[in-house]
Amino acid sequence: MPSESIDSDENPRATHHAPANVGRTMIGEDIALTLKIVVAGGFGAGKSTLIGSVSEIRPLHSEEELSERETERGPGRGNTGGVERKTSTTVAMDFGRITVHSGLSLLLFGTPGQDRFRFLWEELCEGALAAVVLADTRRLEDCFAAVDHFERRRIPFVVAVNRFPGAPDHTEHDVAQALDLDGGTPVVLCDARDRASGKEVLIRTVEYAGRMHTARLLASVS
Repeated sequence: MPSESIDSDENPRATHHAPANVGRTMIGEDIALTLKIVVAGGFGAGKSTLIGSVSEIRPLHSEEELSERETERGPGRGNTGGVERKTSTTVAMDFGRITVHSGLSLLLFGTPGQDRFRFLWEELCEGALAAVVLADTRRLEDCFAAVDHFERRRIPFVVAVNRFPGAPDHTEHDVAQALDLDGGTPVVLCDARDRASGKEVLIRTVEYAGRMHTARLLASVS
């Protein structure tokens, strides 16, 4: 795993629940906070692209070449509309790191998109503050598994619609209804290739996770 800019005493598997005044103690002292975010979604939705575009370190990718049959038909499915030119796929995880602002860094773990690697999701999600589910409007059904996974484990997540050229132009409300999201789950439009767009998705994710974890904490003590 890349070690650049990562202190040896940081633990990327730790779960953090300090959304308010992130990076500051109650008496105003600066602290270093590192949060874990999982990036999930269907095959070819842009997970590796998003992590690569925002990471301030050289991202780690674990990919293998697709077979000729998989390239033509898609891994384990008969229709991959929009990913016909994809020649490789993530087989373990992607990893990157971004400093959102002074004192707050995010470790990004991308899940493999193929069903045959689904068993790795539990390990990758261990200790995650929140998740991003990347969606392709040409194949929204590919998001169902990720949405269900995070909802059942009560991991806050944001759905980021990756705007591919020529893809159906659905509104955030349309996507939320199509995915049958719980009320309040954010849906945002993005371009996974653009660093600023990807960073905005991550900021929205941290903010939403902060509100959710705070609400749960208050509910537990009331």
